[in-house]
Amino acid sequence: MVRRRTATLSLTAAALLAATPLITSCGAQHPGAAAVVGGRTISVAALQTQVKQVRAAQNATGQADQMIDATSDLSRSQLNSMVFDQVLDRAARDAGVSVTTTDVQRLEASAAQQVGGVRALRSALLQQYAVAPGQIDEFYRVQAEAQGLARHLGVDLTTQSGQAAVTKVLSAASKELHVDVNPRYGRWNTQTLTLGSASQPWLRQSAATSAPPQQITG
Repeated sequence: MVRRRTATLSLTAAALLAATPLITSCGAQHPGAAAVVGGRTISVAALQTQVKQVRAAQNATGQADQMIDATSDLSRSQLNSMVFDQVLDRAARDAGVSVTTTDVQRLEASAAQQVGGVRALRSALLQQYAVAPGQIDEFYRVQAEAQGLARHLGVDLTTQSGQAAVTKVLSAASKELHVDVNPRYGRWNTQTLTLGSASQPWLRQSAATSAPPQQITG
């Protein structure tokens, strides 16, 4: 009787161990990972660093409570951006699109001029897109890359048809990369390029290059 019970427990334990990778997904196969994109790990620590940068910037303003309330799901949205950036990089490389420092600086300078200076731009990006000052260069690098990809495809990102064309290419790249996200942050959707039920943040961000963010006051 004891032997039978022991054998049953052993089989149950073996079954649980076999099922664990399926349940925990990315977390079990890559400890400490928030996501794995094309074999490259986005660590939880790297994600937390991004979140802390934004929170520190928000807390340094006079509208901290308002902005923090508006970004209650900051970890997920930051991870969404980090995953998307790698998907875009892959699509851009496949298309032979590259971005220079000059391209990024040109976009930043243009946006700053239109909103009234660098300080105003930093404030607007933090309030509207949860982009900390130290993340602005990367923000505009992504925009420059997206624009470059759109030009390669011969489409206009400010139009629905242009966005659809770019999304199609990005979705294909996303599938090739086999994005695996830690379940605690949601599940990556290769069609919408988002985590969970989020909207398409890259479309909203891309609009920032053609219509610079408006500074929110009050």
